[in-house]
Amino acid sequence: MAAVVLAATRLLRGSGSWGHSRLRFGPKAYRQFSSGGTYPNIPLSSPLPGVPKPVFATVDGQEKFETKVTTLDNGLRVASQNKFGQFCTVGILINSGSRYEAKYLSGIAHFLEKLAFSSTARFDSKDDILLTLEKHGGICDCQTSRDTTMYAVSADSKGLDTVVGLLADVVLQPRLTDEEIEMTRMAVQFELEDLNMRPDPEPLLTEMIHEAAYRENTVGLHRFCPTENIAKIGREALRSYLRNYYTPDRMVLAGVGVEHEHLVECARKYLLGVQPAWGGAPAVDVDRSVAQYTGGVVKLERDMSNVSLGPTPIPELTHIMVGLESCSFLEEDFIPFAVLNMMMGGGGSFSAGGPGKGMFSRLYLNVLNRHHWMYNATSYHHSYEDTGLLCIHASADPRQVRDMVEIITKEFILMGGTVDVVELERAKTQLMSMLMMNLESRPVIFEDVGRQVLATHSRKLPHELCTLIRNVKPEDIKRVASKMLRGKPAVAALGDLTDLPTYEHIQTALLSKDGRLPRTYRLFR
Repeated sequence: MAAVVLAATRLLRGSGSWGHSRLRFGPKAYRQFSSGGTYPNIPLSSPLPGVPKPVFATVDGQEKFETKVTTLDNGLRVASQNKFGQFCTVGILINSGSRYEAKYLSGIAHFLEKLAFSSTARFDSKDDILLTLEKHGGICDCQTSRDTTMYAVSADSKGLDTVVGLLADVVLQPRLTDEEIEMTRMAVQFELEDLNMRPDPEPLLTEMIHEAAYRENTVGLHRFCPTENIAKIGREALRSYLRNYYTPDRMVLAGVGVEHEHLVECARKYLLGVQPAWGGAPAVDVDRSVAQYTGGVVKLERDMSNVSLGPTPIPELTHIMVGLESCSFLEEDFIPFAVLNMMMGGGGSFSAGGPGKGMFSRLYLNVLNRHHWMYNATSYHHSYEDTGLLCIHASADPRQVRDMVEIITKEFILMGGTVDVVELERAKTQLMSMLMMNLESRPVIFEDVGRQVLATHSRKLPHELCTLIRNVKPEDIKRVASKMLRGKPAVAALGDLTDLPTYEHIQTALLSKDGRLPRTYRLFR
């Protein structure tokens, strides 16, 4: 408070010396200009003498939205996107993840995610790495999905050389000490326990729907390490996996907010001709399997009555996720599927907001607004380089499970029906706005650049994607939905499943004209 009073007093004292001026009452004194004492006679509308002329970003010339890509002699790709600012985001993305673990113990990619940024050949501990990044105002992170592993650092652009050297060491020279592996086992165990205890079951249901849709192959393999494998995964298993999948031809060094030539120079310095910690033997056992969609059901009976205790506990719910095969992100139909997913929308029954929150999407208008007993109805679209999965997650009281499943199947059938022009335009506008708003963030641009270049060796620019979205017509939505509905469903169910319809009945409903489940007759009630 004293500081505020002091500041206010100083402001009121006027332009005299700090110690001796006092308030003056009388005619106001005017100065010709308010540009300060250094340049007393120069107006604010004129440039100051001796100051370099500022360079402003423009949409003209070479720096428009161009993503530059260079391939090094060892096959590693270097991609960069210019973005004005003091900080940059740089990272290495690798074509590696749980889908490539068919010949290994399931859970290796999960282990490597937790082991990231630990001790290396040049850094004795994680603390050394963090202290080095701290000098450049940097932070680091590692994320693993089913098909991609991403090591990323955000730091001051002036420290680019240090950052790329550190990333190269982290990816290619990890020590994998016994102590670090033991700590990772504890971290993985904790994450698995947390996954099974958290009130929001969406991550667990996503695991289950993939397991049902791609039975024991590629993206259907466990993303999280199974409990029984935690003690089995050791240094040799990890190095065997790294030898086959952490190779330059499967990597992209991506940067946002950096000069492309400087990034390429750093890549040549730290990532070209480097002998990794596991030796230079060529990869011999690389899994190139294409995803095989099987459809099916995965059920997990569980007491959900005590998931969230407290003064306002969450009521006991049964969670259902129904999905159908869509397409890969490399296909032309990917954009119509993305628009369809946005058109379905949805969310929780307690979500507040207006059109921007998706309150005019189908799952709000047709489901949550009409069936007050449903707690959630949300559409998701998972897409990979060789397949895709569009699914609806819904939750309700266990006694309403049959009605809930029938409402979901009806919504799937309606996808292949008439598409209103107004709702389609709204979905397209919402998708474009979401795309552009997300790409305001530097780390999101980095991930977009890295993932696209990793998958296609190039990048579709935002305005190109917006053009593709604008060109989606009602008949495109109807065509992709009708094709999708001809496939077998994948079903994941969690909670009290007493009244869950059989898989055959769900499949029959999705093949019918109205989405209704076959009637069941009971001899005894």
